[in-house]
Amino acid sequence: MNFTVLTLFPEMFSALQVGGIVKRSVESHRISIETIDIRDFASDRHRTVDDRPYGGGCGMVMKPEPMAEAIRHAQGKYPEAHTVLLTPQGSLLDHALARELAGFAGLILICGRYEGIDERVCQDFVDEELSIGDYVLTGGELAGMVVIDTVSRLIPGALGNEQSADEDSFSTGLLKHPQYTRPRSFEEAQVPDVLLSGNHEAIRQWRRKASVIRTFLKRPDLLLDQPLTSEDVKYLKRLHQDIEAIIEKHSP
Repeated sequence: MNFTVLTLFPEMFSALQVGGIVKRSVESHRISIETIDIRDFASDRHRTVDDRPYGGGCGMVMKPEPMAEAIRHAQGKYPEAHTVLLTPQGSLLDHALARELAGFAGLILICGRYEGIDERVCQDFVDEELSIGDYVLTGGELAGMVVIDTVSRLIPGALGNEQSADEDSFSTGLLKHPQYTRPRSFEEAQVPDVLLSGNHEAIRQWRRKASVIRTFLKRPDLLLDQPLTSEDVKYLKRLHQDIEAIIEKHSP
């Protein structure tokens, strides 16, 4: 997959390729990352890319001409790519959406700045608007990096072990179970015996139960829309009974 990033600060994206999965994916040619400086498409000698908003107000707005020309250039180079604008107004990025994005031949990521970009560009040149959370960044570059990182690890072969992506938090709709490694004893805290048993079915059941309980305690909202197995429901019923017993014991 090719990631083409339209930005005023192309140098920021070099940090992605310093190490880790993204660097290895670039070196193995599973992905490529190309940056396009929007200023290169400004028509004046000052390379102006912003102007005051019509109707008044604070801040500046990115002009439509340089942005549109930069997008046309990227789309001409990668006609099969999906064009994404990083903006707080966009759909919220989650694991399911990341999987959808990983299915495209390429992504063109538009990083806005200032108070945003001219609305006419949003309407006519963008396939999808995307947000990484309900907060405001100074620009779309960090959001673009998040998209590249989360989508890259879903590209076949990027992780080395395909099972890793399938077992991550949110990939099953639940938070991931607790993880342990050597040593067996750390400051008097022990690794659960079941993980040392060699009984794969018992380990699977323990991990699933731990995922359900962890999700209930930390993100119960995820359980509302998650299709649960009969085994999952049994875990939750037991937890419910334990909570009721505790409340009854301590109620006046």
